[in-house]
Amino acid sequence: MCGIAGIVRLSGGAPLPDKEALLRMAGALAHRGPDEFGVYRDDHAGLAHARLSIIDLSTGQQPMSDESNTTWIAFNGEIFNYVELRQELVALGHHFRTRSDTEVIIHAYRAWGEAAFERMNGQWAVALWDSEARRLVLSRDRVGICPLHLCVCGGHLYFASEVKAIFAANAAIPRAFDPIGIAQTFTFWTIVPPQGVFRGITELEPGHVRIYENGTVRDRAYWVPRYPVPDDASSRFRGSLEDAVREVRRVLENATSLRMLRADVPVGSYLSGGLDSSLVAALGQRFAGDRFQTFSLRFEDAEYDETEYQRLMVKMLGSEHHEVVVSRSDIANVFPEVIYHTERPILRTAPAPLFLLSKLVRDHGIKVVLTGEGADEMFAGYDIFREGKVRRFWGRQPESAWRPQLLERLYPYLARSPISQQAMARQFFGRNISAHRAPGFAHDTRWHTTGALKRLLSTDMQAAAAGRDVIRELLESTHADFTQWSHLAQDQHLEIRTLLSGYLLSSQGDRMLMAHSVEGRFPFLDKDVIALADSLPATYKLRVLDEKHVVKRAAADVVPREILARKKQPYRAPDALSFVAEDAPDYIDEVLSEPALRDANVFEPQAITQLLRKCRARGRDGQFSNTDNMALVGALSTQLLHRQFIAGRPGERCNIKLRTDIDKSSNPRSS
Repeated sequence: MCGIAGIVRLSGGAPLPDKEALLRMAGALAHRGPDEFGVYRDDHAGLAHARLSIIDLSTGQQPMSDESNTTWIAFNGEIFNYVELRQELVALGHHFRTRSDTEVIIHAYRAWGEAAFERMNGQWAVALWDSEARRLVLSRDRVGICPLHLCVCGGHLYFASEVKAIFAANAAIPRAFDPIGIAQTFTFWTIVPPQGVFRGITELEPGHVRIYENGTVRDRAYWVPRYPVPDDASSRFRGSLEDAVREVRRVLENATSLRMLRADVPVGSYLSGGLDSSLVAALGQRFAGDRFQTFSLRFEDAEYDETEYQRLMVKMLGSEHHEVVVSRSDIANVFPEVIYHTERPILRTAPAPLFLLSKLVRDHGIKVVLTGEGADEMFAGYDIFREGKVRRFWGRQPESAWRPQLLERLYPYLARSPISQQAMARQFFGRNISAHRAPGFAHDTRWHTTGALKRLLSTDMQAAAAGRDVIRELLESTHADFTQWSHLAQDQHLEIRTLLSGYLLSSQGDRMLMAHSVEGRFPFLDKDVIALADSLPATYKLRVLDEKHVVKRAAADVVPREILARKKQPYRAPDALSFVAEDAPDYIDEVLSEPALRDANVFEPQAITQLLRKCRARGRDGQFSNTDNMALVGALSTQLLHRQFIAGRPGERCNIKLRTDIDKSSNPRSS
């Protein structure tokens, strides 16, 4: 993948796009694309590109134009069906000068307009500039693998893969937290696009296309999820469970082959020890040639470590395997760098080990890795789906003594499981049990628990978000068919809208990979895999309480039995424990000091001081509550974000050498 950026005049009185600003934007994105840099500028728009060369290494430079030099593109991502699309376009009379998927996008848009994006199977953030019509077209892939941030300031639209590039473009752009973005983060673990963390900076929603033309802005969804609804047979998979198993295997094999073969560089694979990455690696190995490299995280803390299962899969694959062992101090030491790349507060430290893992990948000369991300969302793998099913079952007979006993089958991997004390578990999971038919019911416990952290916010921050119910707003913005979907489909959709797009694919995915110039590819998020998964009956995915049932059966002949049979263990890392050791880095006391807290004015200083003292006192036995874990990590990451992006000045001019420099402005010397 790459980094893209641009500046477009929205009013006639605004000055020409500044070339120096475009250079600063490209420089701020150098980690995303260190191979080549390019800019394009005319009197109305400027595009910048930082390239990570994956496809068509010799002629895929950007910004790229059509043959008439009127339509220009800056593109981040991959279109995996570009070969097939190119064949269609050649049949329509289009001529190509390169072998790149980038040029295919240009011609596809010229041929089919906005409908081109519906045909694409891949991951992308695209900016197309029609210099004759003065039309800017922005698009983002279906689930938000590739980021795209937007800001309007001084008569210009600024857009970029990362916020730091927007800040680098213009010192006049305000730097402040958005109270609603903070409120969402401390409810959902993340912002929900189009909402952003910083005031005045939004995100293009996944699955959307936005067009700026003649002073107007038009934004629409080119893709929406399609779960089965009553009286619509076309939305349902009509086959048996065995038919579904065969079809899941077929689409996953095709998705993996595309992601292995549509690259002009070697492709490796992450290997966590769980079902999803094991299946992807097993399928990927078939297309790897003589050498297949796999990469795993290990932890010094046994509670988080999955080495046994990783090595079991490596033995079956015979891959060239690499490992990185992560300690609590490793997490603490890299955390500031991690937050520089997440560009948003996080409530878990899980991105930090992945930051170290992507470095391991790059150190071994690999630019692209497969991952199993998306399987849990598409095929119902999370405990929150099982939890929702149990709680709804209980809610239909709240007086039952045995129905809530099913709660004991949840969270087996946690050393301090929430179901270990039955009385407390029944009180916790029984909250609001009478609303078991209501939208958002399965997520209610998580959102309520996380939302309690907002008590730590400063009076000013709380007042600024007062009157905004972020949960209600989220539920009111769901798809028109939402209430007709099954409860499981509703739960999956909310998980995709919140955690997948805003956190897993961003903070844990794109940002940690691209920090070391590595592209992640996600077979479970293939267009055809998503469509099939959405169409399946709920019982094929969550069979009683057996999560991802159809995927397990599809993997039966290529994944060891021990991995198929193991209890689900989501990827986690040591949280607050990473920051409370006696030799913890000095920055922790600095950013959580009373002066720093008052300067940021996000949290009440006394509340955070008490929290830090409490966590340090309990650090000796490691007995942190889930709330304290999230609170400390959330406060620390937010304060680091303030120091780096609001009090500091990231993204200053980086010395880069342009491979592509096209200046069609009426005053090329202007800057």
